[in-house]
Amino acid sequence: MTANKHDDSFFSKVYEVTQLIPFGRVTSYGAIAAYLGTRGSARMVGWALNASHFNSGAIPAHRVVNRNGVLTGKHHFGGQKVMQQLLESEGIKVENDQIIDFEKVFWDPMKELL
Repeated sequence: MTANKHDDSFFSKVYEVTQLIPFGRVTSYGAIAAYLGTRGSARMVGWALNASHFNSGAIPAHRVVNRNGVLTGKHHFGGQKVMQQLLESEGIKVENDQIIDFEKVFWDPMKELL
């Protein structure tokens, strides 16, 4: 298996999990990595989601934030406020690039996808 095929497979798994995040909920890069059995690869999850913008399928990458609820990937959405606007359109409150009541809207794939 080449590194590229491995990356494609990992990216596909990231996309599959991301597509399961319910409307109005968010998760973290690390939570997805842990669910995939690759704890410690949160950064690679971020790379996959950044690449998802070139994917023909709808990947709700805006629902993935850092472990503190901060919109660290916002600059990948084509404008400084696009990620925030997408989240707010789903009823998620954001202030100063951070999700308000993060614990209430957090979706943990380890618990939800048993």
